[in-house]
Amino acid sequence: MVQCVSLYATALYVLKRLHKVSDQDTGRMRCPENLNNNRDGDKYMPVLSSFSRSLGTRLCAALFAVAASAAPTSAAYAQGAYPNKPIRLIVPFPPGGGTDMIARTVAQKLADQNKWSVIVDNRPGAGGNLGVDATAKSAPDGYTLVMGQTSNLAINPSLYAKLPYDPIKDLAPVALVSSSPIVMAAPANSRLKTFADVVAASKGKPDTLTLGYSGNGTVAHLAGELAENAAGIQLRHIPYKGAAQAMTDLLGGQIDLYMSSVPTLLGQVRNGKLKILAITSAKRSSQLPEVPTLAEQGYKGFEAVTWFGILAPAGTPAPIVTQLNRAINQALQQADVIDKLKSEGGDVLGGTSDQFSTLLRTEVPRWAKIVKDSGASLD
Repeated sequence: MVQCVSLYATALYVLKRLHKVSDQDTGRMRCPENLNNNRDGDKYMPVLSSFSRSLGTRLCAALFAVAASAAPTSAAYAQGAYPNKPIRLIVPFPPGGGTDMIARTVAQKLADQNKWSVIVDNRPGAGGNLGVDATAKSAPDGYTLVMGQTSNLAINPSLYAKLPYDPIKDLAPVALVSSSPIVMAAPANSRLKTFADVVAASKGKPDTLTLGYSGNGTVAHLAGELAENAAGIQLRHIPYKGAAQAMTDLLGGQIDLYMSSVPTLLGQVRNGKLKILAITSAKRSSQLPEVPTLAEQGYKGFEAVTWFGILAPAGTPAPIVTQLNRAINQALQQADVIDKLKSEGGDVLGGTSDQFSTLLRTEVPRWAKIVKDSGASLD
């Protein structure tokens, strides 16, 4: 039996508002100890009028209803009760891309290991903003998650003047999943063999070498800007709407260079049609161990990578975030998941939700400066 006294003030206020009960009437009330044994009203409320006795019964009934309605919510957060329905993992990009592949790999392993139902929901649009915004505005109950990444979490807040969400205030980081560096590629038959060749050619004839990338304001675009600034050169930028046309032009010799993530280019590198001149990560890629980083080539501290992580709406209960974090880290430790992510050029991350939060708070201002220096804008 729920203790009436513990919720007395709350329900009393509600009844006073609903039934216009006076302070004089409510001041004479006290709750019956047992709603089911209240035939003799004087036993429980000796000074109440018949109206007050009726009101007292309604008061405690209201208290019981409030407590009963709260019980399912509390039970939902109890250990072992979550999840009891399908979890939706939003991917803010179309099917078939790198973010989608990573999300589906993790979702499948979460389902297999925990006997959960995890549904991947592709919500592309506005540079990934639509899917992230849908998550930020969802109920914070652990049943809607998003596979976010550098562009829509760290870059877009500075790129869009009116972003509909705040990645730090409106989302709860759950776990980092993986990261992928950006690489500078050239056709296999290009005269350019290293980034030093790019620097020399560009300084000899500024604004003649062409640099392609998919989309303004992407990590690839801004990594190209960073490389230019670091080397003190000027390249002619050619933005593309997608990777397909850019790859066609690169292989056909219509553009000299192309900046993209490793998964996009790895197949053409392996079949001998492209070569990689530089990589933007702090350390060499396990998939391209022969390619030196820009930091190794004299540009100390240079790093620009795309990282991927799973987030929930802000306000998601800490026990649920912890449970999800533990499950995701367990999935990332499995050999088949590691092999899949590495085969696509990624490095497996994992870690605590606090580590992800720290990264996000560091990356947002860092990319804000890069965006400002580049002059990029999409509004």
